[in-house]
Amino acid sequence: MATEKIILGIDPGTTIMGFGLIKVVGKKMEFIQMNELMLKKYDDHYTKLKLIFERTIELIDTYHPDEIAIEAPFFGKNVQSMLKLGRAQGVAMAAGLSREIPITEYLPKKIKMAITGNGNASKEQVAKMLQSVLGLKTLPKNLDSTDGLAAAVCHFYNEGRIEVGKSYTGWDAFVKQNAKRVKK
Repeated sequence: MATEKIILGIDPGTTIMGFGLIKVVGKKMEFIQMNELMLKKYDDHYTKLKLIFERTIELIDTYHPDEIAIEAPFFGKNVQSMLKLGRAQGVAMAAGLSREIPITEYLPKKIKMAITGNGNASKEQVAKMLQSVLGLKTLPKNLDSTDGLAAAVCHFYNEGRIEVGKSYTGWDAFVKQNAKRVKK
């Protein structure tokens, strides 16, 4: 019998939080849904954090994901923006942790690489590839939801292959460090 699990992907943000869900049956993934939590209309940062936490809990309680993949904040020049983004990510992670769901972080470049094969791909390129792979009929106006979905798909693609946080200098280095996992 094929194993089945649900992966929730989150693109945290204090203006828009994007999220997507996929179901994995055996070695195939199926699209469940993607959407956005719009936070632009709220001025108070703490209210935004509360809403991110509540929406994440709501998604968990509705879809019962087995794992959460979350996009790690990128390093920008604006320290205040970085701090706010880190808080948004933190409350989304806290929601998952409060329900004892394993969480994996992925750098934006890693997600883009997993989806398109190019770590510098645009949001539009990522969205188009997801549309093709998952058979999505339409794409949303804002691409934050596809970014959340991309985190979930990236997690599926990377599952059991390489350990998060490791880096390799090339294919030979990867094979040497993962010799037990590589089938001949």
